[in-house]
Amino acid sequence: METKDKKGMDRRHFLKTLGAGAVATTAALVGCNPRNNPASGDRLTGEVSADGMTYRTSPRGDRVSLLGYGCMRWPTRKDADGKEEIDQQAVNDLIDYALEHGVNYFDTSPAYVRGWSEAATGLALSRHPRDSYFVATKLSNFDASTHSREASMAMYRNSLKALRVDYIDYYLLHGIGMGGMEALHSRYLDNGMLDFLLAERQAGRIRNLGFSYHGEIGVFDYLLSRHDEIHWDFVQIQLNYVDWKHAKEVNPRNTDAEYLYGELQKRGIPAVIMEPLLGGRLSNVPDHVAATLKQRNPSSSVASWAFRFAGSFPGVLTVLSGMTYMEHLQDNLRTYSPLEPLTEQDRAFLEETAQLMLRYPTIPCNDCKYCMPCPYGLDIPAILLHYNKCVNEGNLPRTSQDEHYRQARRAFLVGYDRSVPRLRQASHCIGCNQCSPHCPQNIDIPKELHRIDGFVEMLKQGTAF
Repeated sequence: METKDKKGMDRRHFLKTLGAGAVATTAALVGCNPRNNPASGDRLTGEVSADGMTYRTSPRGDRVSLLGYGCMRWPTRKDADGKEEIDQQAVNDLIDYALEHGVNYFDTSPAYVRGWSEAATGLALSRHPRDSYFVATKLSNFDASTHSREASMAMYRNSLKALRVDYIDYYLLHGIGMGGMEALHSRYLDNGMLDFLLAERQAGRIRNLGFSYHGEIGVFDYLLSRHDEIHWDFVQIQLNYVDWKHAKEVNPRNTDAEYLYGELQKRGIPAVIMEPLLGGRLSNVPDHVAATLKQRNPSSSVASWAFRFAGSFPGVLTVLSGMTYMEHLQDNLRTYSPLEPLTEQDRAFLEETAQLMLRYPTIPCNDCKYCMPCPYGLDIPAILLHYNKCVNEGNLPRTSQDEHYRQARRAFLVGYDRSVPRLRQASHCIGCNQCSPHCPQNIDIPKELHRIDGFVEMLKQGTAF
């Protein structure tokens, strides 16, 4: 129901690995932050409706805003001693504005923002009536030290305390599929935590129970096979116009969102959507892709196409967006206040756009930082995101004979040193692979780091591939 309301690598191998689609264009030292990239990370200006939000109604009767607030990227600042901390005032301002404009679903986790997100979110929300919002959080017991029943129960109870609530509206088994069936048994089944959470739902301290899916499809299918017994209230999946049909082309370990959504629809389970922008890549698209989107609808932002795609499916309860800046929040509010559903022609157009995007071999990193800290000090997300930025901006030199090679080479190398301190760059990866098992996107991180380091070394020598 929908309503409108209130390291060593030769050139040939590198070329094969990289792909032939990355074409160098005129280089520009533009930051990867969408606020600084008017060509592809544009945000529109204008009035934001305070009473036009589109809502969906859950099977339990919750009237949920189609735009959900993902709390994984709250703004931070430096304290008086130079240490990073949550910028609580900025969080308060963003949550106040969101509530005033109809957003009522807030998704957090004990793992977000170095463990600070739940407390910051809870503090901001506690200033508002409890019945004015829905709060979602997760049992993020990824580390083996938290798999025991006692440690997992302590994490759950701490979430209630940090969020300053007596009940949690939407509670998730976090990152199902990561580590396969073995991890599922260790984290939720063998320790009795799933049974415990079902009892908490029965007691009313959890109003809706679900899981977020990343990883092995067998785990997803297994949990859905138990739906008649468990009665999942919702499931969180990754869905966007690239992953809809092409998830395996982005990452062979992924599953097409079309299948995931279809399986939920068969059972009448509402879908909560994460990564509608594919880790930001569908707002920071290559310039020529941005131009086709803008030509089709000059009054819409590039990002709005992705949000309209995700929101147009009737089985979607809410679409999460990690909105660090007010302009991101305002742009998404314009998209969903109210939603203009995609037409069949729009869907066909976005499928063509997805195929264009697949020519650009970006790495599916969404900056979640689950891979951190690296025991050898690498800043893994910064390395991967700088590489993606240069692919998207065309600053990936293909040949030293290219007329823009020198500009693109300088853009990549200077930007790399600015983004990642040298002692934290890819050249220091020893391949210990302590990072990859924690990656929700199933990236072979050491492989990608060695590939990037090989490319950097070629550029330093004045060559490419």
